[in-house]
Amino acid sequence: MTEEEDTAVGRQAIGAALERIYGDAVPLHAGTEHPWALGGPDPIDGIDFYPRTEPVPHWHLVGYGMTELYTKQTDDPAESGWGFEFTVRVARAPEDERPPMWAAVLLQSLGRYVFRSGNPFAAGHTMRVGRPLGGPDSTSQVHALAFTEDPELGAIGTPHGRVRFLQVVGLTLDEYEAARGGNAAEVLRALEPRLPLYITDIGRGSLLAAP
Repeated sequence: MTEEEDTAVGRQAIGAALERIYGDAVPLHAGTEHPWALGGPDPIDGIDFYPRTEPVPHWHLVGYGMTELYTKQTDDPAESGWGFEFTVRVARAPEDERPPMWAAVLLQSLGRYVFRSGNPFAAGHTMRVGRPLGGPDSTSQVHALAFTEDPELGAIGTPHGRVRFLQVVGLTLDEYEAARGGNAAEVLRALEPRLPLYITDIGRGSLLAAP
């Protein structure tokens, strides 16, 4: 273990939460070459990609960097950094071994917004994005986001304060309109039977008209 890893108590706490779900499984990992703390463009130090088969095949992405991974820097002992780390679950074909890098780009963009604006996200928030999810060539009908607590990871305590795992969920525009004004939790509950674990499926249409 390096000296940096030995002092990364916040990161170790996140790793322990993931171990309770994934055991000793080793995820794919995308690291940041030039992190925000060193003057780079990316506030999230790294993102883990866990391939899942249950309840339906998907990728579970978990970011590291919105909280205090190494040393305590803020004055609030109850919250670590911004108080949350981003997660997202993306539908995948069972044979697909290539992680969805567009989703990693999305999480970095959201982190950049928080660091630049000073406005953190929270469960129940919604956001319309400027283009379809899935990358620059996507024709997806999923153009918006809702935020909810990750249904498996929830929230944990760390030596630097509490960390919530805030899951990003893709919505179509009519779902987004229904979720605005404080209705996100209600809309997500209605969609959950067809979106288990709130998995983002960029190939789907609106579910509001479905029986």
